[in-house]
Amino acid sequence: MKKTTLMMAGLVLLSCTAFAQKNYLEESKADKAKRMQWWTDDTFGMFIHWGLYAVPAGEYNGKGGGAEWIMETHKIPTAEYEKFAGQFNPQKFNAKEWVQIAKSAGAKYIVITSKHHDGFSIWDSKVTQYDIMDATPFKRDILKELSEACKAAGIQFCLYHSIMDWHQPDAKSKDYKHQSTENPDFNKYREEYLKPQLAELIKKYDPAVLWFDGEWIPEWTEQQGKDLYNYLRNIKPSLIINNRVGKARGGMEGMNKYENAAGDFGTPEQEILKGTSQDYWESCMTLNGNWGYVKNDNNWKSTQLLIDNLVDIAAKGGNYLLNVGPTAEGLIPDQSIERLAEMGKWLSVNKEAIYATNGITNYKEGDNIKFTQSKDGKSTYAIFNKYDNNELSLTSIQPKAGSKIYLLGVSKPLTWTKDGNAVTVKLPEELPGKYAWTLKIQN
Repeated sequence: MKKTTLMMAGLVLLSCTAFAQKNYLEESKADKAKRMQWWTDDTFGMFIHWGLYAVPAGEYNGKGGGAEWIMETHKIPTAEYEKFAGQFNPQKFNAKEWVQIAKSAGAKYIVITSKHHDGFSIWDSKVTQYDIMDATPFKRDILKELSEACKAAGIQFCLYHSIMDWHQPDAKSKDYKHQSTENPDFNKYREEYLKPQLAELIKKYDPAVLWFDGEWIPEWTEQQGKDLYNYLRNIKPSLIINNRVGKARGGMEGMNKYENAAGDFGTPEQEILKGTSQDYWESCMTLNGNWGYVKNDNNWKSTQLLIDNLVDIAAKGGNYLLNVGPTAEGLIPDQSIERLAEMGKWLSVNKEAIYATNGITNYKEGDNIKFTQSKDGKSTYAIFNKYDNNELSLTSIQPKAGSKIYLLGVSKPLTWTKDGNAVTVKLPEELPGKYAWTLKIQN
């Protein structure tokens, strides 16, 4: 810990207690909806898991497994794991290129790991020397460069931060111990390390979202989560915080197990909700089998599946947070870039049916047709990935006589007929693009 740690912690705590604290847990639904508006409209974001674990790249002493969990998976002692910091020198990192990859994919926001469970900070932190500036030969503030590039490109900059910490001595959990620590003081870690670092992140980089993880350790409680939620929103009232700030998350489905929990949205992991939810939610998923970079992981998802996931999530009213794991050199893998670029091409034609829409799940037309609706209710979108004989039949949609039906990417309205409850739409001989197509039906 640096000499300034205790002084900074005291100043942060004093500055936050010198003024009346607002209880943001009592925020009205209307105020929350207004605060969440940009996030729900943006729909699609890019997750970035990057840190020291990119150096071993999923292999330690000749054995595979672990990715960003490699320190725990292989029980690497803290002093041994720290050596990866001396090898972390990503000279090919280019913040503008990363942001352009996200923007070209159609992602509207980026969430990057400021600190994962291994405790390493990828910014110039004044709270610790275990950071990018003090512990690596790279000595460039990754978060500063990326936040500035996001701002210039009109992308919302957001941060992931782990509550648990395998490196900080006072954070040693009953479940995760990587060095012998006598009498660890978790309260001290929370007040003099975790909170000051988070205050530092907000004030230096102005993130739009704080995305927490690691809340499952026994030392963390729902009350601590509520306290942290209020602490952070008193620093930045517009901040959006996920439900992993507290203890309400129910397994990998990620939704709250009880009401009045801390956090603004649920976090399904590697899965999509079966239907809509009254709560805000975001599915986080990997492009291959791991979050952090693993050199031998070639289990890449197809672009078809990625677009199908995006459509399914939008139709159920959620957000899609799709992950990339850059290499230790600072490069996003080519396989990720290729798939993201294809998603961007598809969204350039079909974006009207994805961004700033409401999901519709009460329309049932099988697994190959999903529905969204414009916020003003004037248009319904039927997104389909299969059709027969250049026709598409719908029973859920009942357009009025004279209503126009368009195929996004085609300027002229399509011919359609109605027989009872069945609407048959004549499709063009050649459809724009591939993977899926969208009918825009006037209501």
